[in-house]
Amino acid sequence: MKKFLLTTWLISLSLTVFVTSFSARSASNVGYFGFEPDIITNYIAQGNKKLGYVRITVDLMLDDMANISVVEHHTPLLRDALVEILSKEPEEKVKSITGREEIRQRCSEKLKALLKQETGQEIIREVLFTKYLYH
Repeated sequence: MKKFLLTTWLISLSLTVFVTSFSARSASNVGYFGFEPDIITNYIAQGNKKLGYVRITVDLMLDDMANISVVEHHTPLLRDALVEILSKEPEEKVKSITGREEIRQRCSEKLKALLKQETGQEIIREVLFTKYLYH
């Protein structure tokens, strides 16, 4: 019985060490790229046909820090895609929490697809809105 417990303990310890070292290796290459300046664009308010604006700070989580220069090179294309998506959203979606998440998902899908088309590889892990203001 002692041998069985010792063997089980050693196996679980070795698995824990393996998982921890694998996680540390895969997370160590992650990089972040932030758009400067913030993304600011207008949207049309539904009720009174006034213009509203949305200002967001967007950060990209990249699978590998080595790809930051690739993202910097394609920044104008990515900024244009973000502005295009945001400017077509209705006021209700811009001002709601669920709408904001839908917009973020749409932006994520679009930016990932654009970089995949331009570079042939998946570079972006996640698109993060770190500031989201509207008026």
